[in-house]
Amino acid sequence: MAERLLSAAKFYVERRTLIEPGGRTIQRDVVVHPGAVVILPLLDGDRIVMIRNHRYSVDEELWELPAGTAEPDEPPIETARRELEEETGYRAERMTPLAEFYASPGVMTELMRAYVAEGLSEGETRLEPDERIKVEVVTLARAREMLAQRELRDGKTIAVLGMYLLGWK
Repeated sequence: MAERLLSAAKFYVERRTLIEPGGRTIQRDVVVHPGAVVILPLLDGDRIVMIRNHRYSVDEELWELPAGTAEPDEPPIETARRELEEETGYRAERMTPLAEFYASPGVMTELMRAYVAEGLSEGETRLEPDERIKVEVVTLARAREMLAQRELRDGKTIAVLGMYLLGWK
């Protein structure tokens, strides 16, 4: 059984009542999310496109890979193409799946799908009015250094860069 507690633009919160195998009744509050994508845009094999994104929830500018929430009935690969162009201005000839992982499975259903974008051509960003994003191109060596020096604080960026640098393909 589930009771909706809150509805927001991109997710909702519900209280789920569950019966454990031993018969005990428990309640869990869960953020129900449509899923999201994160993109690793590769330029010339040794450079990547990153963004510096002001996140209102933590009031910080974070280094991130471009990412975004799926629209209703939108295939994940199309979400990836749309978000890459909106946030960075780049279009990709090839979008290859890299991995899937849960963003925070203790409290939410959000499944992140990661893609590697290649064959990039530059264009114009299409930011939402409340987005404060700066596009930055860095070398893979610099991204590795940022990861090693703990300069990155965004979980999806840490996960996807780590996977890629460890040879996930």
